[in-house]
Amino acid sequence: MITVDRCIAEFDKGLRTILGVHPSARPSPGNTVPEADLGEAERRHAARLMRVNHCGEVCAQALYQGQALASEGLRDALDRAAREEADHLAWCERRIAELGGTLSVLNPLWYSGALALGFLAGKFGDDWNLGFLAETEHQVEHHLQGHLDRLDASDARTRAIVEQMKRDEAEHARTARRLGARELPAPAKGAMRVAARVMTSTSYWI
Repeated sequence: MITVDRCIAEFDKGLRTILGVHPSARPSPGNTVPEADLGEAERRHAARLMRVNHCGEVCAQALYQGQALASEGLRDALDRAAREEADHLAWCERRIAELGGTLSVLNPLWYSGALALGFLAGKFGDDWNLGFLAETEHQVEHHLQGHLDRLDASDARTRAIVEQMKRDEAEHARTARRLGARELPAPAKGAMRVAARVMTSTSYWI
């Protein structure tokens, strides 16, 4: 049951995701890696890629939040995954600042859309909800590998962060499958890829 108190708490969570400075429970994987001597173009490119990743983490928080609102049975598992993903949000924010970049001004739009999508997915039942989660994490893992391929080979600090994020996403997908995720139909997977492509290509620039 969604109470007034729950609505207030979820609204506060949304504001913190979009506007807040996020602490992390785990130290950034880049903390112990020396900063590379990158040129201006390489730094700008890395910052934009990390901005895309930050947008993805904003969406992840909203998706988990929407799914948990619609599915009380999975709420604990989804909240736990969201807390782990919050580390990614903090790592991306810090790395973007180090590279001299900025966050996407479209984050409120991405958050609202992902929240609605997560809530809708949750209404189809726990097995489809988990299937949506597993497919999301699978696509994010593939997307992060694409970023590793595009990052400058000498930028070990950024690469360490992205590599750890990729490992975490793969583990979240495996957890969803262990909990009973159903395989999504091909049209649903395709629609998710198109939506993700719109978000990633836009947030690279804005």
